[in-house]
Amino acid sequence: MTRGVARPTKIPHADESWHPIAQRLWDSLKTSGQADFYQDSDWALAFSLCEDLSYYKGAGKRSGQMLQTIYSAFERLLVAEGDRRRVRVELHEPAPEQQSAAVLAIADYKKDLGLEA
Repeated sequence: MTRGVARPTKIPHADESWHPIAQRLWDSLKTSGQADFYQDSDWALAFSLCEDLSYYKGAGKRSGQMLQTIYSAFERLLVAEGDRRRVRVELHEPAPEQQSAAVLAIADYKKDLGLEA
């Protein structure tokens, strides 16, 4: 496996003229766990797909083939849980934040000295 370096990304703003469903999908991408893996090219692809989805949703006559093509492209961004499972990407709940042993020891020391209320 060849490895590269993940680089900082800048998430573009949604187009305010998009269909509400495309805007909702865009907003959900920004807060979903798979976004941890997105690079600028992924955000550019997602932006383009939301643009296409917005056009599709606003079109008078809709093509089932166009919708299928859009949804297939979203699969590459691992948008749905089934897509992530297929490539063995699993999102975990964040671990509860634990205090370090040093912080706990200091708290116990203060308690023993009667410095804690």
